[in-house]
This record gives sequence, C-alpha cells and structure tokens, in this order.
Amino acid sequence: MRPAVVFRYIGIIMLLTAAFMLLSACIALWNSVDTSFYPLILSFVLTAILGIFPMIFVRRSDRINMKEGYAIVVGAWLMACLVGTFPYLLWGGEFNWSTAWFESVSGFTTTGSTALDNVEALPRGLLFWRSSTHWLGGIGVVMFVLVVMPTLGKTKMTLSNVELSPLAKDNYKYKAQKITHILLSVYIGLTVLETICLKIAGMNWFDALNHSFSTVATGGFSTKNASIAYYNSAAVETISMIFMLMSGIHFGLIFATLTGKKNNIFRSETTRYYLGTFFVVGVLIAISLWNEGTYSTFMESLRYSLFQTAAIITTTGFATADTTVWSSLATILLLFVMFQCACAGSTSGGIKSDRVWLTVKAIRARILQQQHPSAVIRVKLNGVTQDDSVINSAMLFIVVYIMIVCAGTIIVTATGEDLMTGFSLVATSMGNVGPGFGSVGTMDNYSHLSPFIKIFSTIFMLLGRLEIFGLLQLFLMKWWK
Repeated sequence: MRPAVVFRYIGIIMLLTAAFMLLSACIALWNSVDTSFYPLILSFVLTAILGIFPMIFVRRSDRINMKEGYAIVVGAWLMACLVGTFPYLLWGGEFNWSTAWFESVSGFTTTGSTALDNVEALPRGLLFWRSSTHWLGGIGVVMFVLVVMPTLGKTKMTLSNVELSPLAKDNYKYKAQKITHILLSVYIGLTVLETICLKIAGMNWFDALNHSFSTVATGGFSTKNASIAYYNSAAVETISMIFMLMSGIHFGLIFATLTGKKNNIFRSETTRYYLGTFFVVGVLIAISLWNEGTYSTFMESLRYSLFQTAAIITTTGFATADTTVWSSLATILLLFVMFQCACAGSTSGGIKSDRVWLTVKAIRARILQQQHPSAVIRVKLNGVTQDDSVINSAMLFIVVYIMIVCAGTIIVTATGEDLMTGFSLVATSMGNVGPGFGSVGTMDNYSHLSPFIKIFSTIFMLLGRLEIFGLLQLFLMKWWK
C-alpha cells in the first residue's frame, strides 16, 4: 500500500469539508457576523491546509488498488469527523473534547444523537455547520468527491465499489460515473423539494433548509431543542414523514421510477417489504397506544405512532412524542425497526430491509428443503436468483451486528447504566438512529453520559455507517501484507 497516495485522496476530501465550513461562515456573516464566524473561518483555514499539503507534495496516481481504496474511504470518514470538531471546540460554550467529537461523529454518520442541553443557544453559522455534517455524511463524503472530481479515472470505480454497500449496487446497472450522478441528483432533488414544502408549511427558510438536510440524510439534527415537536404542526410532520420514507428507499429505484425504467419502486420486493413493515408497525403501535389511553383518540395515536415509526425505521430520529412512556408493545416494535431500518442504497443505517427479507426467504427455503430433500429450491429477490455467497454474507452480517450490540450492551451496563438505556444506546448508535429508550429517549439527550460512554458510542456509530467490515479491515494488520 502507498500511504502517500492515500493521504492525497484524503486531502481532496478535506478540501470539500473545508468548503462547507466556508459556506457555514458565510451564513454566520449573513446573520450579522454571529459568534460562530471566526471559529468557522479559522476551522476552514486549518482544514484547507490539511487538504492542500498532500495535494502539493504527493504526485497524482490514477490507479489505486482495493486496499488503498479501503484506507482512503475509512481514513476520509475518520478525518472528516476529526476536523468536524474544530468549529465546536473553537466556539466553546457547552463543547469540550468528548462532546465535540460526539457531535461531529453523530453528524457525519447521520446518527443525530446530541450531547447538547440547549441546541437553540448555538449561533446560526454553527447550526448550519452541524446540519451540513449530516448532508455530507448522508450520501458519503467520498461520493461527493467522486462527483466533483471527474478526472479520477479508474480510481472512481475503485472508490465507488468500496463506498457503496454490495447490496446497494444491485439496483444500479450503470458505470461508476453515472451512479454517482444518480445519487447526487436524487439527493439534491429531494433536499430542494422538501425545503420548499417545509417553507410552505410554515417554517422559515433557514429552519426548512436545515431540517431538509437532516431528513434527506436520515440524520435527525434539528435547530430546536424539542425537534419537530416544537412546531406542533400536522403539515410539517406529514411532509417530514413522506420525505423520511422516500429517503429510506434505494436512490437508484427512485431515479428509475422517475425516468420510467422497469426496475422501479413498484416492482421492488424489498421496497414493498420496507413500506409494509412501516405501515403494520405504525398501526399496531397506534392501536396499543389508544387501547392503553396514552392518547384520547385513535387518530391522535396514529399521528404520533406513524411519525415515530417513520423516524426510527429510516434512522432519521426526529421526535414528536416521548416514546419512553409508551406501551411495552410499542417499545419492542420500535426496537425491531431500529435493528431492521430501511433499504440499501438509501441514506439509512441499520441492518437494512434487504438483508432481513433475504434472510426470511432463505429460512423459508431451508424449511422447504427439509420437507423435499430432492427438490432444487432457489432463493430469489426481485426476480433474481441469489447466490449462496450473497445469502451467507447477509446472514453473517446480521449475526455479527447482533453480537456487537450485545457486547456493547454488556460494557455500557458495566459502567452503571440501566439495561434499557445501555441496550438501546448501543443499538441506536450502531443503527445510526439517534434516540433510544431509558435516559436517552426521544425527549432526552446524551449530555448526562460520561465522556467514556460518549466516545465509546461513537465507535458503534462508525461501525454502523461503514457496515462493520469496512472499518474493521483497516485495523487488521495481517490483511495489509
């Protein structure tokens, strides 16, 4: 592996991150030079220097191997999270090192958990930077570079293969250049459209843009302490819910649907399963809440249950209700969708509906095989026969995912946290969801947790965002020989 080449490409990504810091500084300047202007400008300069140096001293290379690709992608994520702390630390306020790192990782991984007691105390420039980390992380910092750097040649193919989940590639029948443009076109299109809709629904332009950044990235950062509940608007909730659900669908399928292709949303088994899960879980929770008298009417129960189900299954994490006081059935159903989440090829985290549905089909095939030993039973997904390697990979991912959550729960509860808080904290961090249960519920934050737990939870955020093996391979030294 050539470390110099790796540093060069990470430098390009640092320059992109610096550009968004400069844009945030412009927001601060526009708002009467608020207190975040100078921290953002200084952060821009420091990050730009980090990006420029390897560009100057390392010769360009159009060919990188797969191992270098892994190092670039993982290194880019880690460095983006690191420089993302600069504006927070330089501004001060509630931020210390552990809080700034937590907020930065939570932003870039689109987890959306916050360690701040008073988000509304942040100046607008810093609020915009905070939302920008979501928007950059939602599609992936590397993917942005692949779009804005058309001269990368074969390097583009290598990096896109590493950055995209194997499951996400199934619905793309294009070259790397086309895939990246499809992703960014859908991403920007959804963001612009939701911003306009939220403005019409009553938000100001600043809040509308920030919440669109969070929604389309399925992140969850809000400009308000009470999240979406602050607006108490059925229109805002409905618009947010629709765009959350859309952002949980494979972007390639959205593009195919808009361009009249055959492999569209309506023909996708996984999309039907994902939306069906959302609807069934939402209705069951509504019935449970109405039955227990949590809300006075069924329609009120349905309003809150559908929104929170959408927020959890898409890993957006917005809040309109305190789910910690909901029924036991509601809690277990939300925990289920917290693990499963939405579709591969979207900005959602978690195990992914694709893997869960494929595993269900594989189990069914196994039962049929035992009933008919001589039969040849194939597992198909969206009409395509799946290789055993694909099925085994999906099952292995689920097993490793659950094992990591269990191990993390043991460590967190060993520090003195109660079981529900510990389990949901690890599960929500691993799934990049945001709110959990116990003391980290939808109406709470992570400020009361110890610095150790804050930093420990960011490890799970990164593991979930990089789909476990991408991050682990970087630290397996034998693999690099």
